Amino acid sequence: MKLSQFKFNLPDSLIAHTPADQRDEARLMVLDRKTGAIEHKIFKDVLGYFDEKDVMILNNTKVFPARMYGNKEKTGATIEVFLLRELNKELRLWDVLVDPARKIRVGNKLYFGEDDLLVAEVVDNTTSRGRTIRFLFDGSEEEFRRNIEILGETPLPKYIKRKATPEDKERYQTIFAKNEGAVAAPTAGLHFSRELMKRLELKGVDFAEVTLHVGLGTFRAVEVEDLTKHKMDSEQFIIEQKDADLVNRAIEEKRRICAVGTTSMRAIESAVSANRTLKAANDWTSKFIFPPYDFSIANSMITNFHTPESTLLMMICAFGGYENVMNAYEIAVKEKYRFYSYGDAMLII
Repeated sequence: MKLSQFKFNLPDSLIAHTPADQRDEARLMVLDRKTGAIEHKIFKDVLGYFDEKDVMILNNTKVFPARMYGNKEKTGATIEVFLLRELNKELRLWDVLVDPARKIRVGNKLYFGEDDLLVAEVVDNTTSRGRTIRFLFDGSEEEFRRNIEILGETPLPKYIKRKATPEDKERYQTIFAKNEGAVAAPTAGLHFSRELMKRLELKGVDFAEVTLHVGLGTFRAVEVEDLTKHKMDSEQFIIEQKDADLVNRAIEEKRRICAVGTTSMRAIESAVSANRTLKAANDWTSKFIFPPYDFSIANSMITNFHTPESTLLMMICAFGGYENVMNAYEIAVKEKYRFYSYGDAMLII
């Protein structure tokens, strides 16, 4: 398929800049992928579509406060430093993006916080905006992490044109987040409240967890018309044996297996065994899923509403059927559903 087939008209007014008042009260569009039929619900109604022994696969990655602001030595210029990932714990080496980048050269020092709580030195250039920095910090790992928490901001996506607030720290994080390492939230999971999780549990729905540390590549635009030429960024993922066993039992018993989010879907599709079951894994994936694609594990999924020409929309079209999904999106725009990270949700069954 071609990039231009994933264009649709999305008014700016439909891009959500704040979350719904209550996590589980965002709107929910339910799409039947066999018939193309659509229902309009509220997210907590998801309860009615799952039964005992069905499985929901959640991504338990945790977003860390990746956006920091430092001052360059001598000039005092303010520089945004976006932490992408830790390269070496002992040396406190990090892969980062800097903005504005032209001012930041190897050897420069950056000072963070009022009393220079942290100081970093640029040790390498990786891309035009990418740098490797080393934090010059003698304290314990615990103190270092605490300082990052103090200095860092919730890494809201760039299109949200406002400062991150204390509320974002809570709301741009799923309630089941455990393993720190993401710089963007797995947004389908943001709709689950503690109460809804409890009600699903009481109904006998099982939860399997996977970890996929969402990188900034999730926002990267596709720049080639021929989708086979697009390269995805690599992201680390982990699936434990107990979770694979839970999912495989559900496959065997022909239960409803729901991938919560494109990140959970990408993780499980990156760990399929020869006999189409889920295997334990600790690896990196750059899997790009677009139509036509044959899914092996999940037979339903929950996802947010994605932007035109995004790799996320392509995956949804592969799962729900191109015509079904593009038609559903046309209706979503007409019905004023809210799009993107803080937006509404879709259940595909």
